[in-house]
Amino acid sequence: MSTKSTNPPKPIRVWLTPPGPNSWKTVYLLEELGLSYEIKSFRFDDVKKKPFIDINPNGRVPAIEDPNTELVLWESGAISQYLIEQYDTENRLSYTSLKEKHHCNQWLQFQVSGQGPYYGQCGWFQHLHQEKFPSAIERYATEIKRIISVLQGVLAAKPADQQFLVGDKQTYADMAFVPWNFRLSEVLMQSWDEVWENAPNVRAWHEKMVESPAWKRSMEHRAKAMDDQGLQWNGVPKGIETFAEYEAKIAAGDDTTPK
Repeated sequence: MSTKSTNPPKPIRVWLTPPGPNSWKTVYLLEELGLSYEIKSFRFDDVKKKPFIDINPNGRVPAIEDPNTELVLWESGAISQYLIEQYDTENRLSYTSLKEKHHCNQWLQFQVSGQGPYYGQCGWFQHLHQEKFPSAIERYATEIKRIISVLQGVLAAKPADQQFLVGDKQTYADMAFVPWNFRLSEVLMQSWDEVWENAPNVRAWHEKMVESPAWKRSMEHRAKAMDDQGLQWNGVPKGIETFAEYEAKIAAGDDTTPK
Protein backbone atom coordinates (compact mmCIF):
# COMPACT_ATOMS: atom_id res chain seq x y z
CA MET A 1 0.00 0.00 0.00
CA SER A 2 1.05 3.57 -0.62
CA THR A 3 1.97 5.74 2.35
CA LYS A 4 1.54 9.06 0.55
CA SER A 5 -1.90 9.77 2.01
CA THR A 6 -3.00 10.83 5.47
CA ASN A 7 -3.65 7.44 7.06
CA PRO A 8 -6.32 7.47 9.77
CA PRO A 9 -5.31 6.05 13.16
CA LYS A 10 -8.48 3.95 13.32
CA PRO A 11 -9.57 1.73 10.42
CA ILE A 12 -12.51 2.81 8.29
CA ARG A 13 -15.25 0.19 8.30
CA VAL A 14 -16.73 -0.75 4.93
CA TRP A 15 -20.12 -2.44 4.94
CA LEU A 16 -20.72 -4.52 1.83
CA THR A 17 -22.34 -7.54 0.26
CA PRO A 18 -19.66 -9.05 -1.96
CA PRO A 19 -21.27 -9.73 -5.37
CA GLY A 20 -21.98 -6.25 -6.76
CA PRO A 21 -19.41 -3.84 -8.24
CA ASN A 22 -20.21 -0.66 -6.31
CA SER A 23 -18.70 -1.70 -3.00
CA TRP A 24 -15.42 -2.55 -4.68
CA LYS A 25 -15.17 0.99 -5.99
CA THR A 26 -14.79 2.01 -2.35
CA VAL A 27 -12.35 -0.78 -1.46
CA TYR A 28 -10.25 -0.08 -4.57
CA LEU A 29 -9.95 3.59 -3.63
CA LEU A 30 -9.04 2.74 -0.03
CA GLU A 31 -6.38 0.36 -1.29
CA GLU A 32 -4.94 2.86 -3.75
CA LEU A 33 -4.80 5.55 -1.07
CA GLY A 34 -3.15 3.10 1.32
CA LEU A 35 -5.70 3.74 4.05
CA SER A 36 -6.40 1.53 7.03
CA TYR A 37 -9.80 -0.15 6.68
CA GLU A 38 -11.78 -3.22 7.61
CA ILE A 39 -14.47 -4.99 5.61
CA LYS A 40 -17.79 -5.84 7.22
CA SER A 41 -19.12 -8.38 4.74
CA PHE A 42 -22.68 -9.56 5.27
CA ARG A 43 -25.38 -11.41 3.36
CA PHE A 44 -27.79 -9.85 0.89
CA ASP A 45 -30.59 -11.29 3.02
CA ASP A 46 -29.76 -8.74 5.71
CA VAL A 47 -29.56 -5.44 3.79
CA LYS A 48 -33.00 -4.42 5.08
CA LYS A 49 -32.38 -5.61 8.63
CA LYS A 50 -30.59 -4.27 11.67
CA PRO A 51 -27.84 -3.32 12.12
CA PHE A 52 -27.29 -2.29 8.50
CA ILE A 53 -30.64 -0.60 7.97
CA ASP A 54 -29.73 1.77 10.80
CA ILE A 55 -26.54 2.68 8.95
CA ASN A 56 -28.19 3.09 5.55
CA PRO A 57 -31.98 3.50 5.60
CA ASN A 58 -31.96 2.83 1.85
CA GLY A 59 -30.61 -0.68 2.46
CA ARG A 60 -27.95 -0.56 -0.25
CA VAL A 61 -24.20 -1.09 -0.19
CA PRO A 62 -21.61 0.23 0.25
CA ALA A 63 -21.65 2.28 3.40
CA ILE A 64 -18.75 3.36 5.56
CA GLU A 65 -18.23 4.25 9.19
CA ASP A 66 -15.20 6.43 9.83
CA PRO A 67 -14.45 6.47 13.57
CA ASN A 68 -11.80 9.14 13.01
CA THR A 69 -14.40 11.72 12.01
CA GLU A 70 -17.50 10.00 13.43
CA LEU A 71 -19.01 10.04 9.95
CA VAL A 72 -21.41 7.45 8.56
CA LEU A 73 -21.81 7.71 4.80
CA TRP A 74 -23.51 5.80 2.02
CA GLU A 75 -23.68 6.06 -1.79
CA SER A 76 -20.43 5.06 -3.48
CA GLY A 77 -19.93 8.39 -5.23
CA ALA A 78 -20.34 10.35 -2.02
CA ILE A 79 -17.93 7.98 -0.29
CA SER A 80 -15.33 8.49 -3.03
CA GLN A 81 -15.56 12.26 -2.74
CA TYR A 82 -15.25 12.08 1.04
CA LEU A 83 -12.20 9.81 1.00
CA ILE A 84 -10.46 12.04 -1.53
CA GLU A 85 -11.26 15.27 0.30
CA GLN A 86 -10.38 13.91 3.72
CA TYR A 87 -7.40 11.67 3.03
CA ASP A 88 -5.83 12.39 -0.38
CA THR A 89 -3.78 15.17 1.18
CA GLU A 90 -1.03 15.07 -1.45
CA ASN A 91 -3.51 14.92 -4.33
CA ARG A 92 -2.15 11.68 -5.72
CA LEU A 93 -5.56 10.84 -7.18
CA SER A 94 -7.08 14.30 -7.47
CA TYR A 95 -6.41 17.92 -8.38
CA THR A 96 -6.80 21.23 -6.58
CA SER A 97 -6.92 23.39 -9.72
CA LEU A 98 -10.42 24.63 -10.55
CA LYS A 99 -10.98 22.99 -13.93
CA GLU A 100 -9.41 19.63 -13.14
CA LYS A 101 -11.09 19.41 -9.74
CA HIS A 102 -14.55 19.86 -11.23
CA HIS A 103 -13.82 17.69 -14.24
CA CYS A 104 -12.98 14.83 -11.86
CA ASN A 105 -16.33 15.36 -10.17
CA GLN A 106 -18.03 15.54 -13.58
CA TRP A 107 -16.69 12.12 -14.59
CA LEU A 108 -17.59 10.61 -11.24
CA GLN A 109 -21.18 11.81 -11.70
CA PHE A 110 -21.20 10.36 -15.21
CA GLN A 111 -20.10 7.02 -13.82
CA VAL A 112 -22.68 7.08 -11.04
CA SER A 113 -25.60 8.24 -13.18
CA GLY A 114 -24.67 6.69 -16.52
CA GLN A 115 -22.31 3.76 -16.41
CA GLY A 116 -23.50 2.08 -13.21
CA PRO A 117 -27.27 2.14 -13.86
CA TYR A 118 -27.08 1.08 -17.51
CA TYR A 119 -24.58 -1.69 -16.85
CA GLY A 120 -26.57 -2.83 -13.85
CA GLN A 121 -29.88 -2.97 -15.70
CA CYS A 122 -28.31 -4.87 -18.57
CA GLY A 123 -26.88 -7.38 -16.11
CA TRP A 124 -30.24 -7.68 -14.38
CA PHE A 125 -32.23 -8.45 -17.53
CA GLN A 126 -29.46 -10.60 -18.96
CA HIS A 127 -28.91 -12.83 -15.93
CA LEU A 128 -31.25 -12.26 -12.98
CA HIS A 129 -34.75 -11.34 -14.16
CA GLN A 130 -37.07 -14.34 -14.16
CA GLU A 131 -38.30 -13.61 -17.70
CA LYS A 132 -36.27 -12.75 -20.78
CA PHE A 133 -37.05 -9.40 -22.40
CA PRO A 134 -34.82 -9.11 -25.48
CA SER A 135 -35.92 -5.51 -26.08
CA ALA A 136 -34.78 -4.48 -22.59
CA ILE A 137 -31.45 -6.27 -22.98
CA GLU A 138 -30.93 -4.62 -26.36
CA ARG A 139 -31.75 -1.16 -24.99
CA TYR A 140 -29.30 -1.38 -22.11
CA ALA A 141 -26.61 -3.07 -24.20
CA THR A 142 -26.91 -0.20 -26.67
CA GLU A 143 -26.51 2.30 -23.84
CA ILE A 144 -23.41 0.46 -22.64
CA LYS A 145 -21.86 0.80 -26.08
CA ARG A 146 -22.77 4.49 -26.05
CA ILE A 147 -21.05 4.98 -22.68
CA ILE A 148 -17.96 3.22 -24.00
CA SER A 149 -18.00 5.40 -27.12
CA VAL A 150 -18.04 8.54 -24.96
CA LEU A 151 -15.00 7.33 -23.06
CA GLN A 152 -13.27 6.27 -26.27
CA GLY A 153 -13.78 9.67 -27.86
CA VAL A 154 -12.29 11.50 -24.89
CA LEU A 155 -9.28 9.21 -24.49
CA ALA A 156 -8.56 9.05 -28.22
CA ALA A 157 -8.38 12.85 -28.36
CA LYS A 158 -5.68 13.00 -25.69
CA PRO A 159 -1.91 12.54 -26.11
CA ALA A 160 -0.57 9.00 -25.85
CA ASP A 161 1.16 9.78 -22.56
CA GLN A 162 -2.00 11.28 -21.00
CA GLN A 163 -4.51 8.46 -21.33
CA PHE A 164 -6.64 9.54 -18.39
CA LEU A 165 -10.02 11.22 -18.18
CA VAL A 166 -8.64 14.31 -16.46
CA GLY A 167 -5.21 15.88 -16.77
CA ASP A 168 -2.04 13.84 -17.00
CA LYS A 169 -2.46 11.28 -14.22
CA GLN A 170 -4.82 8.62 -12.94
CA THR A 171 -7.47 10.02 -10.62
CA TYR A 172 -10.37 8.69 -8.62
CA ALA A 173 -12.51 9.53 -11.66
CA ASP A 174 -10.72 6.93 -13.79
CA MET A 175 -10.85 4.40 -11.00
CA ALA A 176 -14.61 4.74 -10.56
CA PHE A 177 -15.21 3.06 -13.93
CA VAL A 178 -13.15 -0.04 -13.20
CA PRO A 179 -15.54 -2.22 -11.14
CA TRP A 180 -18.37 -2.20 -13.67
CA ASN A 181 -16.06 -2.42 -16.70
CA PHE A 182 -14.39 -5.40 -15.03
CA ARG A 183 -17.74 -7.24 -15.22
CA LEU A 184 -18.61 -6.20 -18.76
CA SER A 185 -17.84 -9.46 -20.56
CA GLU A 186 -20.13 -11.20 -18.11
CA VAL A 187 -22.85 -8.52 -18.33
CA LEU A 188 -22.96 -8.52 -22.14
CA MET A 189 -22.15 -12.23 -22.53
CA GLN A 190 -19.45 -11.31 -25.04
CA SER A 191 -15.75 -11.96 -25.40
CA TRP A 192 -13.43 -9.15 -24.38
CA ASP A 193 -12.56 -8.58 -28.04
CA GLU A 194 -16.26 -8.03 -28.74
CA VAL A 195 -16.69 -5.81 -25.69
CA TRP A 196 -13.86 -3.49 -26.69
CA GLU A 197 -14.55 -3.48 -30.42
CA ASN A 198 -13.94 0.07 -31.70
CA ALA A 199 -12.68 1.15 -28.26
CA PRO A 200 -8.93 0.42 -28.17
CA ASN A 201 -8.12 3.37 -25.94
CA VAL A 202 -10.74 2.37 -23.38
CA ARG A 203 -9.43 -1.17 -23.40
CA ALA A 204 -5.83 -0.09 -22.78
CA TRP A 205 -6.92 2.38 -20.08
CA HIS A 206 -9.00 -0.27 -18.31
CA GLU A 207 -6.46 -3.08 -18.63
CA LYS A 208 -3.72 -0.93 -17.15
CA MET A 209 -5.81 -0.19 -14.07
CA VAL A 210 -6.88 -3.78 -13.43
CA GLU A 211 -3.21 -4.78 -13.36
CA SER A 212 -2.58 -2.50 -10.38
CA PRO A 213 -1.79 -4.14 -7.02
CA ALA A 214 -4.62 -2.14 -5.42
CA TRP A 215 -7.23 -3.62 -7.76
CA LYS A 216 -5.83 -7.13 -7.47
CA ARG A 217 -5.96 -6.93 -3.67
CA SER A 218 -9.54 -5.70 -3.88
CA MET A 219 -10.53 -8.69 -6.01
CA GLU A 220 -8.77 -11.07 -3.64
CA HIS A 221 -10.96 -9.68 -0.84
CA ARG A 222 -14.03 -10.14 -3.03
CA ALA A 223 -13.17 -13.73 -3.90
CA LYS A 224 -12.71 -14.59 -0.24
CA ALA A 225 -15.97 -12.90 0.77
CA MET A 226 -17.87 -14.71 -1.99
CA ASP A 227 -16.38 -18.03 -0.92
CA ASP A 228 -17.02 -17.39 2.77
CA GLN A 229 -20.71 -16.80 2.03
CA GLY A 230 -21.02 -19.76 -0.34
CA LEU A 231 -22.10 -17.61 -3.27
CA GLN A 232 -22.22 -18.47 -6.94
CA TRP A 233 -20.80 -16.08 -9.56
CA ASN A 234 -24.16 -14.26 -9.80
CA GLY A 235 -24.46 -13.67 -6.05
CA VAL A 236 -27.03 -16.41 -5.46
CA PRO A 237 -26.23 -18.90 -2.66
CA LYS A 238 -25.17 -22.36 -3.77
CA GLY A 239 -28.18 -24.67 -3.93
CA ILE A 240 -30.57 -21.96 -5.15
CA GLU A 241 -31.07 -21.84 -8.91
CA THR A 242 -32.31 -18.32 -9.65
CA PHE A 243 -32.30 -14.86 -8.11
CA ALA A 244 -36.11 -14.85 -8.20
CA GLU A 245 -36.12 -18.01 -6.08
CA TYR A 246 -33.61 -16.40 -3.73
CA GLU A 247 -35.76 -13.28 -3.31
CA ALA A 248 -38.85 -15.39 -2.71
CA LYS A 249 -37.10 -17.36 0.02
CA ILE A 250 -35.92 -14.14 1.69
CA ALA A 251 -39.46 -12.70 1.58
CA ALA A 252 -40.89 -15.90 3.07
CA GLY A 253 -38.25 -16.09 5.77
CA ASP A 254 -37.03 -19.44 4.46
CA ASP A 255 -33.54 -20.81 4.96
CA THR A 256 -31.12 -19.55 2.31
CA THR A 257 -28.00 -21.15 3.74
CA PRO A 258 -25.79 -22.39 0.88
CA LYS A 259 -26.10 -26.11 0.25
